[in-house]
Amino acid sequence: MVNKVILASKSEVRNQILKQNNIICDVVPSNVDEDLVKQSLRKEKATPELISKNLAELKANKVSQKYQERLVIGADSVIDLNGKIISKPINREQALKILKDLNGQTHYLISSVCISKNGKMIWNYTDKAKLTMKKMSDEELKNYLSKISDETLYAYNVYQIEGLGKNLFSNIDGNRNSIMGIPIEKIKTYLNSYYD
Repeated sequence: MVNKVILASKSEVRNQILKQNNIICDVVPSNVDEDLVKQSLRKEKATPELISKNLAELKANKVSQKYQERLVIGADSVIDLNGKIISKPINREQALKILKDLNGQTHYLISSVCISKNGKMIWNYTDKAKLTMKKMSDEELKNYLSKISDETLYAYNVYQIEGLGKNLFSNIDGNRNSIMGIPIEKIKTYLNSYYD
């Protein structure tokens, strides 16, 4: 059985997925300034995959430095629309703009996870899902946003795939848990081999 790990994220969904898979965690948010890191990596022409991986690693390493000998899971997800990274909205106006940008388009949701120990990454994995949003009217988009709580909106980008967000899409091609922010099967495989 997996020993208790630390989740370097305040994401309730990630925590729930881990719990459902019998991985009990202490939650210690990393408080990494994601926007600052993304800006810096964009200037260096980093790919969306590299940005996602670097953020997951940075989060895990930061928390791992404070908790020696414990395994720390860091995770990050980014939306890639034609090579452009779309960040979480900071207000409802921005959320509507993001939905309009994604409207009728195919984009990729990239989810990375990193496990660190003693301040260093010991394992990582990145998964990519392809999502196509239905073509919707401005009224339909506003109606969708009116049903979404602030907490959900700012925590999960603009759609929560396990909730109302699934109705925005005509096609979802990818692992459901990865889309929700944590590729759990890969994590379980690694942890089981680590503790064997």
